Amino acid sequence: MNLTRLAPAVLATGLAVGFGITPAVVSTPGATAPVNAQTAPAGASFARTATYPVYENRPKGAGITDETVAEISDISDDGKTMVYTDAAGKRIGFLDVSDPGSPKGLGTVSLATLGNKGDEPTSVAVVGEYVLVVISETGKDYENPKGRVDVIKLSDRKKVGSYDLGGQPDSIAISPDGKRAAIAIENERDEDKGDGGLPQQPTGFVQTIKLEGDPASDWKPAPVRFHNEDGTALPKVATAGLDTPEDLEPEYVSINSRNQLAVTLQENNGVAIIDLNTNEIQSVFSTGSVDLENVDAKKDKLIKPTDSLGGVPREPDAVAWIDDKHLATANEGDWKGGSRGWSVFDSSGKVVWDAGSSIEDIANRYGLHNNKRANKKGPEIEGIATATMNGTRYAFVGSERSNFVAVYNVENPAKPEFVQLLFSTNGPEGILPVENRNMLLVSSEVDEAKAGVRSAVNVYQLSDKKDPQPSIVADKSELGFSALGALTSHPTDAKTLYAASDSALAEGRVYTVNVSDENAPARITEARSVTHGGKPAEGLDIEGISAREDGGFWIASEGKTGKKNAIHRTDGDLNIKDSISLPDDVAKHVGKWGLEGVDAIDDGKGGEYVYAALQRPLWKDPEADKLEALEGDNTVRIGRYSTTDKTWEWFSYELDSTDKAGDWIGLSELTVVNKDTLAVIERDKQNGPNAEIKRIMKVSLPGGAAAGGEADSADEAPVAGSSASGADGETKAAEESAKPQKVKKAVAVDVLPKLQELNGWTQEKLEGFTIAADGQAYAVTDNDALEDATGETVFLRLGKVFDEDVPPADEPGDDTAEGPSDKPTEDGEDAKPGDGSNDGSADEPTEGAEDTKPGGTSGDSDDADSADQAESGAEDGTDGGAGDQAGEDEGGKATSEAKAPSSQGGSLPRTGVSIAAALAAAAVFIGGGFGLRALARRRG
Repeated sequence: MNLTRLAPAVLATGLAVGFGITPAVVSTPGATAPVNAQTAPAGASFARTATYPVYENRPKGAGITDETVAEISDISDDGKTMVYTDAAGKRIGFLDVSDPGSPKGLGTVSLATLGNKGDEPTSVAVVGEYVLVVISETGKDYENPKGRVDVIKLSDRKKVGSYDLGGQPDSIAISPDGKRAAIAIENERDEDKGDGGLPQQPTGFVQTIKLEGDPASDWKPAPVRFHNEDGTALPKVATAGLDTPEDLEPEYVSINSRNQLAVTLQENNGVAIIDLNTNEIQSVFSTGSVDLENVDAKKDKLIKPTDSLGGVPREPDAVAWIDDKHLATANEGDWKGGSRGWSVFDSSGKVVWDAGSSIEDIANRYGLHNNKRANKKGPEIEGIATATMNGTRYAFVGSERSNFVAVYNVENPAKPEFVQLLFSTNGPEGILPVENRNMLLVSSEVDEAKAGVRSAVNVYQLSDKKDPQPSIVADKSELGFSALGALTSHPTDAKTLYAASDSALAEGRVYTVNVSDENAPARITEARSVTHGGKPAEGLDIEGISAREDGGFWIASEGKTGKKNAIHRTDGDLNIKDSISLPDDVAKHVGKWGLEGVDAIDDGKGGEYVYAALQRPLWKDPEADKLEALEGDNTVRIGRYSTTDKTWEWFSYELDSTDKAGDWIGLSELTVVNKDTLAVIERDKQNGPNAEIKRIMKVSLPGGAAAGGEADSADEAPVAGSSASGADGETKAAEESAKPQKVKKAVAVDVLPKLQELNGWTQEKLEGFTIAADGQAYAVTDNDALEDATGETVFLRLGKVFDEDVPPADEPGDDTAEGPSDKPTEDGEDAKPGDGSNDGSADEPTEGAEDTKPGGTSGDSDDADSADQAESGAEDGTDGGAGDQAGEDEGGKATSEAKAPSSQGGSLPRTGVSIAAALAAAAVFIGGGFGLRALARRRG
């Protein structure tokens, strides 16, 4: 941090302490209080207590990477044993949740032992000491659907009964009194036949079971049909306004305390109500359509909720009774609809309330916008469940595509109130409230081990403990954020930070972040696009950002090749004014892992030193099938560019090593602490339980290399890529072979425990770090725009990491793993970029990804193409860039802005020191010495 920048803040703080004045918080003009803010009162919020990876409960013989999922689930009467379906593994699983903070696997039952090898579980329910397992035996024979329900004992898991269902089943529900069961017999269509739509016979129906007598012989299903024997629809069906009444596919069932069954007819956009006391159909109604406003309906890698969609059929999937007169539907949609929300109906079919676009607003505000689904069904609301806990009626609404559960207070069914958002793992399918334990279990169905995405059971509990997540939220939907890959602080306002999105978005975006309330999530109050030539700059992959005192920024944009990496200087309106490219002798050895982090400091010569980190080692040939490091398998570079001399200098940084297949370790951020010290993020490529290295590292520059400092001796070797004066007084470029000076490193903060304390899926990409004007440190994770990631963003308040004088770090390797090997590992760093073997395959697009451009969507330069933002960019020396030197104004002179003091300065010009000292003295006199102490801590 620049002391000239700190001095006004120190004086203000001293004045505040001295006179008891509360400093005013500088807010963004036009910022408003959060809309739909979490409203759970103290003592009544859901906190995540655990996330259990389903693969840990795999049977003997199953591989750790084999697909295994938890989908639909139920709970034992005591609320301690969860039973779930695993369609991928063709089994059901059992989980001990008696301790909400530490679920334990209890094993599985293969359906092959109950019936046939190809059987697939579709739903499950627990009734007393028995488990009803609903099983499809249809396979691909859609014209001859079949299925059964097996009854097994919960205690020993032995089958005691089995009943034919006469068709292909989907969901099951148990009545509140435990005396009846209902099963939706879907008889789903063949989506590859014709246009994949309806009608396709046979039609579906509902099976009901009286749970009386011997489960081995007395629990016989009784059908409720919607059609006559000749196939014609019953009058109540025919006149209900359904899409294709001759072919119904019952989807989901729910029973109220009156034993009324609600069953969704998703493809027909309807709901039927059946009286289970008599098995008579009471009513059938269409769920109608919705006119949506202010949604994002374009798959363009932008978050712009400005579109309108008219007459969208709801096509509900899940259904749940709020009370005996009102039911709620999750309007996922199927082949013609999907209204991106949920609705409340009374039992006659009248719409009492509809979410409209509010669910999509919530997704955008919490960083969960899903670009791939924008032109389809958006967040895609699939699941819904209701429960009463602590005397409050709640609705839990699950977003299949944006990976969250929204919690609502539905005490008044006509006016649901959003309470809080719960992050989940990918594809929340089963939403299971456990009323007698004030607990919520959410099982996610997506399991793709190669992409680092695993199915899990998420556990939450209603208590007086406040969940630390979400930790960052946008004030409005149009400020929606994604993939925050960089962080910086305002030069003087300690309550204002700036974050930036990477190539996950088509436009590089800079977000203003208000951190004034320590007891609430950080707030995004403004979002702006970086421009070039009056238009949004194209091809930016912002992986580093540094705020400058003139209101502009330094921006590090990572490229898919070395030459396409660039550091851009913008003005206060985010217009790119100059660009700096990597020198050729470095650029030619950089692959797709390039610039990560940028910061700047006064160079003591009227200009700035601009520091930047390269994420991974230089390669002898970045295009080779097998990568070979140029300087060491674990050696990366930190560069320093002088805006005064137009030269680069280089330092070498030794990473920790890893022997995990598919893993690598690299740098993901750089921040200037003072003239002698930098901070970087060093992290691995792992997430979830496999994550090991997520650290803020203190980096000490070698003697004589500090900003504005003098060389220790005249004989000191030049830094590679810098300029040095020879004995003859002539200036000459250092030879390519000159070795970069080594830096010293030490752990400043181990962030991994802080991420693990959130009890969620540990995030991979710790990407942003900064130190605010008051010395407080902050960090943020990049959610990869939900691409092979859960989508959860973690914003961390780390305190005063560098509060006192920063001592030098230890020598390289003193507290790290052994140094690099000269021999590449068998399946390690030699992997060709993009071959999926060891180059961070989680960053690559998965098979079948929609419209994904080469290189992926977000992440570690996979979609970076920074120099493409303008043909006059960093490669050709025009306004957008100037080769390997800062751009110049007309006439060839460097702009005054390029030489302006940086936002992240170190040593001061003498006038700056005098001013700062005077201000500090005033602060001491007025503020009881606080200012001097603060200044002393920042002086390097």
